[in-house]
Amino acid sequence: MQKYNPEEIELKWQKIWAEKKIFKTDNKSEKPKFYNLEMYPYPSGRLHMGHVRNFAIGDVYSRFKRMNGYNVLYPTGFDAFGLPAENAAIKHKIHPKKWTMDCINTIIGQMKRLGFSYDWSRLLYTCDEKYYKWNQWIFLKFYERGLAYKKIAPVNWCSSCKTVLANEQVVDGKCWRCKSDVGEKQLEQWFFKITEYAEELLNDLKKLKGWPEKVKIMQENWIGKSEGTIIDFPVKDSNLKIPAFTTRIDTIFGVTYMVLAPEHHIINELIKENENKEKILNFIKNVKKKSRIERTAEGKEKEGIFINKYFINPLSRESCPIYIADYVLPDYGTGAVMAVPAHDQRDFEFAKKYNLPIKVVIVPSKDKTIEEENMKEAFTDYGILVNSGEFNGLSSENAIEKINYYLEKEKTGKRTINYRLRDWLISRQRYWGTPIPVIYCQRCGIVPVPEEELPVVLPEDVEFTGRGNPLETSKTFIDCKCPECGGKGRRETDTMDTFVDSSWYFLRFITPQYSSLPFDPELANRWMPVDQYIGGIEHAILHLLYSRFFTKALKDMNLLSVDIPFKKLFTQGMVTKDGVAMSKSLGNVVFPEEIIGKYGVDASRLFLLFTSPPEKDMEWSDKGINGAYRFLNRVWNLVIENLSKLTTESQFDFENLNKFEKEIVRTTDHTIKKVTDDIERFHLNTAISSLMELTNLLYRFILEPDNLKSNSGKTVFTRALKTLIHLLHPFTPHICEELWSIMGETKLLSLMNWPEYNTEYLKKEEVTIVIQINGKVRGNINVPVNAPESEIKEIALKLNNIKKYTEKG
Repeated sequence: MQKYNPEEIELKWQKIWAEKKIFKTDNKSEKPKFYNLEMYPYPSGRLHMGHVRNFAIGDVYSRFKRMNGYNVLYPTGFDAFGLPAENAAIKHKIHPKKWTMDCINTIIGQMKRLGFSYDWSRLLYTCDEKYYKWNQWIFLKFYERGLAYKKIAPVNWCSSCKTVLANEQVVDGKCWRCKSDVGEKQLEQWFFKITEYAEELLNDLKKLKGWPEKVKIMQENWIGKSEGTIIDFPVKDSNLKIPAFTTRIDTIFGVTYMVLAPEHHIINELIKENENKEKILNFIKNVKKKSRIERTAEGKEKEGIFINKYFINPLSRESCPIYIADYVLPDYGTGAVMAVPAHDQRDFEFAKKYNLPIKVVIVPSKDKTIEEENMKEAFTDYGILVNSGEFNGLSSENAIEKINYYLEKEKTGKRTINYRLRDWLISRQRYWGTPIPVIYCQRCGIVPVPEEELPVVLPEDVEFTGRGNPLETSKTFIDCKCPECGGKGRRETDTMDTFVDSSWYFLRFITPQYSSLPFDPELANRWMPVDQYIGGIEHAILHLLYSRFFTKALKDMNLLSVDIPFKKLFTQGMVTKDGVAMSKSLGNVVFPEEIIGKYGVDASRLFLLFTSPPEKDMEWSDKGINGAYRFLNRVWNLVIENLSKLTTESQFDFENLNKFEKEIVRTTDHTIKKVTDDIERFHLNTAISSLMELTNLLYRFILEPDNLKSNSGKTVFTRALKTLIHLLHPFTPHICEELWSIMGETKLLSLMNWPEYNTEYLKKEEVTIVIQINGKVRGNINVPVNAPESEIKEIALKLNNIKKYTEKG
């Protein structure tokens, strides 16, 4: 008997698929389009089994959609710019381009060995100047429309390395490389005006029916729309005013202190003559070492410091203290919070810690009071105003309206809409990214590089020392002529955030060789939006938000007719080992080569897709991969051992089949329906489970030799076996192509239409009736579906177990 040899089979069919180019997408096809896409990988080292699971999910769906009659676009590429390549250049004395391209070539080899059905003719990598030319073109178009601008903003600064650090290069407040304390420095940097689209980006979340609710909620919170009031609080004994934003102006009489973000620009002025200035600055320095998440984490104890200054409440005229605290962020509202501890939980906890007054100004109803000294937590609901002067007795809703009217009349406040979303800082003081296409001229100022001079190419004569921006070491890059006056110019040495690369790459895949524009608008409008996008939940906010922003901006430039990039989104879980996500730094990575050599690609894919629902994390198990391999051997043997019993006859008379043959037919068609529905819903593990059940049934069928002696038995068995291989194909394509061929089929299985089920075969002929006597179950019987009640009763009364109860009385 021919033995299952995974490596031989897999290499054979991968070669055939490549030679016949069967996965190449035809833009001229008249089939309905289906654009399936996984978030493209960063080429860092090699793929591990966590990556393989992600791509296997997308590959199953692409193969499934092709077989269902769609013209599938399924490309791949590499998010090839970024910090790891530059770190490698510093550490290993290797150019970032060589390091990146070596990684890309390694991963391409892995992907092809894994048999993913990509259209390799559309491969792109973002460090290719033919790609990043269009990053620069888009930047210029944004600049023309006022969507790209420059302003001063703080950066992480290592004074020892004399370089700007990304957030991920700051570890416990210290430089990742030299371990020096990281400070803050103000630099002029480039921004994209994403806030221009804040309202649209928020409203569009309602349109995204095919996105997980948790992702939409995360994006909604990130955009953070709040309708409220900006109110000016005068600083006591000065001409300064501190504006603060609140959504609950009805609580203003309950303000007992103010909290400033450590980054607030007014602090230097407030503390310049403070005897505790050094202590305050030290507190600010320590807070800035904390991450945004750490500072705002729910349940985390808040830290603050009094700065010996007071403000005046413009309504109550009370004087209240000013604090700096870690839980206030500079980029939400105004960076100042009017603290109402009786009616805000964070303020309540802070007030309790620092023994600050708590003043109740809202009660649940007119006949209910709240005693400050007995409060265990803040009362945050709307209610009735008390201790609020002329506004006493009003409901919160009415009070908000009347207090806003009063403030606007007195010109001390105004209604406003606030967004948590801030403009996107795209400047990176690094080499390995897209050069920003701007020239500085002493006479002309900021001058955009003319379109015909794009791309501005990264220079080769740079030094990677870990000190400063490598681009600033290249004289051939920096020195240039001003495009407007011809005088001496200086190139911008900042490069773009790599999120720019990934914010439109899905459009470039449609026409990767197009040279007139970033993409062919006609074909882009035909293919967009992406029908199914697959990727990790870690990209739920920034990447997906930036992609939506880019798509809207490109539509406004008349390059697109759609303003939503991804119709459906699926977020897959991670592969873990020893309870944590696979990571080279943790040493718990399993590489595909280690597994493929022993079990083959198909067994690897099957295990990764079967062990857990795709949206959940799964734990790697050597026992599990062995089980998948054993199952494929069972399928292999089921075909090979019964080749002589297969028939070319496909017709059968269902009504004249025996009971077991009907069970084979029904289970086959039920499995077609189940696998079809499950793949469509990404319930891949349950789809595989139903294929295992069908396999077990076919083994039971052949255990009785007589079942394969009749023509009808051979026919239903052959049909069921071919259906099993057909349905299993998206999950384990290589073994299925081989078995399909062995069974005498001449057309590639990859090009076959998806099997259809017959609803008539799904109907049951019998149902199970449970028999109860005096409320207790005494037996059950199988009867025809349409059996009359009298017949059911007659059958039941003949059962011995029923007789002994009915004959008694």
